[in-house]
Amino acid sequence: MIENKIIDNTGAAVNYILDCIKEGEDTPSICIVLGSGLSGLVDVCDIETSITYENIPGFPVSTVKGHQGQLIIGTLEGKRVFMMSGRTHYYEGYDTYECTFYIRVMAKLGVKTLYLTNAAGGIGEEMNPSELMIINDHLSFFCESPLRGPNLDEFGVRFPDQSSVYDEEYIEKLEAIADKEGIVIHKGIYAYSKGPQYETPAEIQALKSMGASAVGMSTVPEAIVASHCGIRIAAVSCITNLAAGISPNKLTHEEVMVNASKASSDSCKLARLFVKSL
Repeated sequence: MIENKIIDNTGAAVNYILDCIKEGEDTPSICIVLGSGLSGLVDVCDIETSITYENIPGFPVSTVKGHQGQLIIGTLEGKRVFMMSGRTHYYEGYDTYECTFYIRVMAKLGVKTLYLTNAAGGIGEEMNPSELMIINDHLSFFCESPLRGPNLDEFGVRFPDQSSVYDEEYIEKLEAIADKEGIVIHKGIYAYSKGPQYETPAEIQALKSMGASAVGMSTVPEAIVASHCGIRIAAVSCITNLAAGISPNKLTHEEVMVNASKASSDSCKLARLFVKSL
């Protein structure tokens, strides 16, 4: 059964990762997911070890260009951290429980803070490509629930409350850091889309009417599982393009990568100072 597979693989993955941590070093309590524009964070991290995903029991392997597929263990701003360099997505052919497998591993390792990042299409008219958006809520209507099936009681309750998935204190920290550093930042609702095709103009207008400020193909399944596990979440989107019908241009992955690169400096500074503030 799926739940038995998750539990067995989680235990095996935890043991493998613990064996890779240097003797005498603490297990990190912070996990940072390096979405588009955050790869530069690796350069300012004191890296202890890097583990290829395919070597970790149960870890799915990313097939997307720009996602390295490595779990990095090190120190950032004096804090011990895990860094996920690359993630897997539903559109790659994985189920949501596979895409979120690493979250349960992190929970078992003792992670208390999850910093999620992603590339997203801007829906808000005031947004510009390469700007950042703090996620304060999400729309999960199109997300196959990663909690579907028998509940994994050791992680959380059957019907988890979703009133405050994104930690309010963390949102305030991010806003204060952005204001102090002069980083242009927005705050809004992130809508999940299965992908891999970009959304149609009609879909974007529907999402906009429901209050969405940005749309993307990740993060929500991970946030659902993390909240189920009791992990505090901060999440930031890099607005890498304006969504269909708002942008006058056809959407391309190349545009996403170019604008993520432009936002890299602000993205890395925000993440680094957030970790420092904890």
